[in-house]
Amino acid sequence: MPSTNLIASISGEPSKRNNRRPRFVGPKHLGNPFSGDRAAFSVGFAALFDSEAPWSFHFLRGNLRLSLRFVLCILCEGEVFRQNLIHMSFRFVLPSLLRPAVDLAAADWKANNKIDRFWQKDPSLWTSDGEENWMGWIDIVERQQKEVGNLAELGGDIKTGGFKTVLLLGMGGSSLCPEVLAKTFGQQPGFPALHIVDSTNPAQVKAVRDKLNLKETLVVVASKSGSTLEPNILKQYFFDQMKDAVGADRAGSHFLAITDPGSKMEQVAKADGFRYIFYGDPTIGGRYSALSNFGVVAATVAGLHIGKLLDEASKAVAAAKQGLSDNAAVQLGLILGTAANAGKDKITIFTSPEIYDLGAWMEQLIAESTGKLGKGITPVDREAIGGPEVYGKDRVFVYVKLTGTSDTSQDAKVAALEAAGQLVIRVEVSDLYEIFGQFFTWEIATAVAGSVMGINPFNQPDVESAKIETRALTTAYEQTGKLPEREPVLVAGGIGIYATETYAATLKAAAPEATLAGYLKAHLGQIRSGDYFAALAFLPMFPEHEEAIQGSRHKVRDAKKVATCLGFGPRFLHSTGQDYKGGPNTGVFLQITSEDAIDVEIPGQTYTFGVVIAAQAAGDLAVLESRGRRAMRVHLGADVAEGLKALAAAFDQALK
Repeated sequence: MPSTNLIASISGEPSKRNNRRPRFVGPKHLGNPFSGDRAAFSVGFAALFDSEAPWSFHFLRGNLRLSLRFVLCILCEGEVFRQNLIHMSFRFVLPSLLRPAVDLAAADWKANNKIDRFWQKDPSLWTSDGEENWMGWIDIVERQQKEVGNLAELGGDIKTGGFKTVLLLGMGGSSLCPEVLAKTFGQQPGFPALHIVDSTNPAQVKAVRDKLNLKETLVVVASKSGSTLEPNILKQYFFDQMKDAVGADRAGSHFLAITDPGSKMEQVAKADGFRYIFYGDPTIGGRYSALSNFGVVAATVAGLHIGKLLDEASKAVAAAKQGLSDNAAVQLGLILGTAANAGKDKITIFTSPEIYDLGAWMEQLIAESTGKLGKGITPVDREAIGGPEVYGKDRVFVYVKLTGTSDTSQDAKVAALEAAGQLVIRVEVSDLYEIFGQFFTWEIATAVAGSVMGINPFNQPDVESAKIETRALTTAYEQTGKLPEREPVLVAGGIGIYATETYAATLKAAAPEATLAGYLKAHLGQIRSGDYFAALAFLPMFPEHEEAIQGSRHKVRDAKKVATCLGFGPRFLHSTGQDYKGGPNTGVFLQITSEDAIDVEIPGQTYTFGVVIAAQAAGDLAVLESRGRRAMRVHLGADVAEGLKALAAAFDQALK
């Protein structure tokens, strides 16, 4: 049955009552933090969550009777309720120590009319640093609905054009939403399968190329600025390959560009005779672009129902314009921002398996928006749910569940975390298309959290710093024919260990022995309560590689009781990399690189894909080190599988 985006999980049976305003049934003293009833809230919230009483609340409206138990309930106005029948439920259990701060934040937003000011793009909600120039995303859904006819024309062309595969080349915000769509919806009847390439690793690029029949492939080049290194060189490679496959005169007809007006990519697309050019909005940053053409065009060529997805998104837009007591997106942002300010700055994302890749998109949105000025909310994605004993007090847990999921085993584990006093936010969606509403809801929540934290959620200064370092290294290669080399601190079993001179001295002094396991033990010994561990793998993002590193990652979590992260380069550079460099200095980083068993040339360039990813890894490490981060690099041989086995064994020994 339909449900609303109240702060609640909703269940119930149809009611025969019609046209009635919602009424409150239950203990009258239970206030809520978003209604303005602050005195009642401080008492009522404790009664609700600190007691064993099975309080129930009921709203009667129209033909629905909604029953809410053990959750914060929000009264709704009749009109609002009617507009907010999006199939999502939202609830949380708030630890007692956070209640006063959330209460104050809610009161501030109500008293200072901040929701209206948000929709007016008032930069004073943040840092008055031009934030209003990056808020085109808040009305993009309405504008996209006017383009449904053009999108339908595109969909029809792709469906009848003989394409069996769509290959999207992008990075960060230009590729993560399409990746979510590809992995969540799969191939649609009559439409080509959607695949993503967001890596410069030569083995990964070659693996994709080897699987494609380019004669039946449409290549989408997604780049907002048109100057981003990765999509540019991927375009050069695949365009050259396409010319070989279909001929130079027809290659352009197999390409589509999504880029901002006036960009270098627009010029390239016109010169090369691309089939289509779709424009982005220069006032929308990449991570907020899911509902712009960067997400919607990808959805169109993949055969999704554009009217339906925009309808779901528009429901979330309408809900986010409501008053605070009915506004789940703003409430969520207030909770996340307040929690981060209080030291709960690791947001751990659990999802149903059918929508598991949503976490990768949320990861970029949250990390790149909040990780700056020494502040940040560090996302933890694809970390399996553990028992309450393996978690510290710095976590916020988000569980996004699909109604009717094939795997309900997470429910009891999440409930155990709630029972242990952790801050758990539950979101439930009843249809895959509601993911488009989730995109908008989390964009609003993240921007609101940025306001509470006192940062600009729309810039990414430290992503740029890594790009600058990489450009300097590739330029050096063009001039000298080689990348600058560093001497390893130690080579053990064919695996090199690298660190700055100062940090190497720290590791050497703490290592029980001059081995990989010894230095790894010293490195992991730097982890303290409230820190997090991040494995940064500049390797092919193949399932077997991810599985190997995931095993070690979880062992670190269980042994050290800290949050753990895993990112594959270079994609994480455009995502969590901002938080790792610009956020709080609480990360302990292990960069993993390898020799390239194969390399792939880039047409028109003196450097190869292997050189590019090596430069990106070196640039990332250099910026981490320049920020005083605790970072160590291990360099595997050309046999990545064997190298990861040796690394896993070293982890086992180091954690004893």
